[in-house]
Amino acid sequence: MAKAKSGGWLDNIKTIVYAGLIAVVIRTVAFEPFNIPSGSMIPTLLVGDYLFVSKFSYGYSRYSMPFSPNLFSGRIFGSLPKRGDVAVFKNMHDDYADYIKRIVGLPGDHIQVKAGVLYVNGQPAPRRPMGDILATDENGASIAEKQYTETLPGNVSHLIAKMGDDGFQNNTQEFVVPEGNLFAMGDNRDNSLDSRFMDGRGVGFLPVENLVGRAEFIFFSIDASAPWWQIWEWPLEIRWSRILTGIR
Repeated sequence: MAKAKSGGWLDNIKTIVYAGLIAVVIRTVAFEPFNIPSGSMIPTLLVGDYLFVSKFSYGYSRYSMPFSPNLFSGRIFGSLPKRGDVAVFKNMHDDYADYIKRIVGLPGDHIQVKAGVLYVNGQPAPRRPMGDILATDENGASIAEKQYTETLPGNVSHLIAKMGDDGFQNNTQEFVVPEGNLFAMGDNRDNSLDSRFMDGRGVGFLPVENLVGRAEFIFFSIDASAPWWQIWEWPLEIRWSRILTGIR
């Protein structure tokens, strides 16, 4: 009896270890879950969205692995994102924290924002008004913004949100994306410290090596505005319509 009991405990421990290893492998080479803590990607992504990121979309770097061990440089099986991809990456200006933005510029591209309109290689990315939007930021404050459909070169369309067309972020210098780098912007154009900010406050140019993966779909979403102890409110806070929706 004692041997059988000991073997049972050993089998349980092995099962837990194997399950942990499988989970690590899946997170490293296939899919990893992320949550959205800020409003910089409104209206595409909302605070409280939970999504899966495909780790194989752009190949693998040391940032693909847990704790980003410095085992090698560059990317294995690497490929560049497409303009319009929503990508997760490590921000070198913020202790390599996970960030999520939209890739609007590839190596060699000329990027500029003039009067709120994005220009790629001298050509404007047309935007079409889509009415107003009311969203909640990371501080729980309601934000009223105008919503547009923006179309990038290659006829890739997505939603953006804006409060106006004034200010530095809406009237930038022309940026030339260096080789091995990308230009990333938040869809919430007036509330995103992205590649337009080169002074260390934002992302600056994004090294391709820092890519973690491409955001694929939302698997859960919740507007956690009620106090945690109001359990009866929990089902009402789930954004059922966003569950299992693709990201574009």
